[in-house]
Amino acid sequence: MKIKKFSEKPIDIDSRIGSKPIICYPNNTIEDKNLNILHSARDHLVKKGEVIIPPRDAKTFEVNFGEFFRIESLDGPQVGDLNLFNLNNLEEKFYSGKTRALYGTHLSVGDKMFSSFPYLRSLATITWDTLDWYDYDKDGGSVHDVIGTRCDPYTSKLLSDNDYHYCCHSNLTRALVKEKKVQLDHAEKIVHDVLNVFMLTGFTNDTKQYFMKASPVRPGDYLEFFAETDLLGALSACPGGDCGSEHSSDVAQCYSLKVSIWYVDHKYLTEIKPSAISNYNRNHGID
Repeated sequence: MKIKKFSEKPIDIDSRIGSKPIICYPNNTIEDKNLNILHSARDHLVKKGEVIIPPRDAKTFEVNFGEFFRIESLDGPQVGDLNLFNLNNLEEKFYSGKTRALYGTHLSVGDKMFSSFPYLRSLATITWDTLDWYDYDKDGGSVHDVIGTRCDPYTSKLLSDNDYHYCCHSNLTRALVKEKKVQLDHAEKIVHDVLNVFMLTGFTNDTKQYFMKASPVRPGDYLEFFAETDLLGALSACPGGDCGSEHSSDVAQCYSLKVSIWYVDHKYLTEIKPSAISNYNRNHGID
């Protein structure tokens, strides 16, 4: 937080401030030209299966290339922390920071979820969002953020000296260990910064700190994705519930979430191919 200032203002301050902002990563070259095809394909979806995520817990799920999946609110307002991996290579995983740099602090329809280096390709595209009406509120808040990393036991211990085992980091780790037989030390290392599904967040105007507000999500709302490669997903039903009070504790009212997998005949997707990993030669200037 740049609140306390100890240095003196330079005499040439006027020439140093006020320059025009420039978008670091213009994303017009990665505009999703397949979105109309995907929206048409949605008319032919057939449900394949579903997974229920209990409160303060996490579950994994698998989605094949060409399938859709939805994260849905069931019984009450609840946010979820989403991890995505390449099903066949868990080292390739969602890269929240680069996705944020490309699209902004919050995601919605048409935005892609990019994977980590050295792969850097789209794992999934968001195809539908029943909360896209929310936009940005007067505090600068919006839903589905890629700002917050996930609630975790280390930060909880740092700030409160409590050992809390049902935050999202621990939930996601536990799901990989129990359901995919990943070794505990490896599972914790590959759990990564999340997409905060349904979470209403932003930065305060004065201190620029990350804030949360009660989510506007209600039963029946969902966020829908198209899998651009074979995926392993892991979703935690955050212990913060709607994140209108606190997290990393058992205080908030929490509800289950549902992940549903949807199949569509590939005749409706004939022009869409699996995403390809980066073709950068990885020389890094070394001869």
